[in-house]
Amino acid sequence: IRLSHQGTSFVLSTPRWKQKVRLQLLGEFNIYNALAAAGVAYSLDYPGEQIAFGLGSLSNVPGRAERVDCGQVFTVLVDYAHTPEALRGIIKLAGSVCKRRIITIFGCGGDRDRAKRPLMGKIAAELSDLTIVTSDNPRSEDPKKIMADILKGIPAGREVLKIPDRKKAIREGLGLAKEGDGVIIAGKGHEDYQVVGGEIFRFSDKEIAEGFLR
Repeated sequence: IRLSHQGTSFVLSTPRWKQKVRLQLLGEFNIYNALAAAGVAYSLDYPGEQIAFGLGSLSNVPGRAERVDCGQVFTVLVDYAHTPEALRGIIKLAGSVCKRRIITIFGCGGDRDRAKRPLMGKIAAELSDLTIVTSDNPRSEDPKKIMADILKGIPAGREVLKIPDRKKAIREGLGLAKEGDGVIIAGKGHEDYQVVGGEIFRFSDKEIAEGFLR
């Protein structure tokens, strides 16, 4: 098994053949998903080459550990993680495939569960080398107050930046990244909007990141 920022590869071995498989998907958990699919295909007598081709053709669900690749020398992942466990999962995934630092950019939604905010701050700070706290659909709440709730959970001495403007936060995170680093932009995933007050603005983490990287 080989895990990298570009995908996952492994050898699929059956009683009849062995076949190398390369997934575009990141993370060891996707190997188990692939094995389940391969098992069904094998039981239907599909040849190894065809199974490997099919698995290799699978692409990410938009906004779920989605890579943003514009030829940069570091990894950028956009993920919908907006709960403590989901945030923990994507940061650990990035840590398993990136060689150097992990930079996590995230915020918490307004008018939603306040109790999770400090917990997510704690998780991000403990698992990342740099945490950038920003806004994420603040709705009717003051973004700075939401950020203050997040910051309550961040242990003293951890490296953290506070940038309310999400676009500027993404630009800062990407600008600080170096070869081998991993940058996680978490919370919005596939969403293409930002809710501020009573207004909805177009905002896509992936598009913003691509704009800075190109």
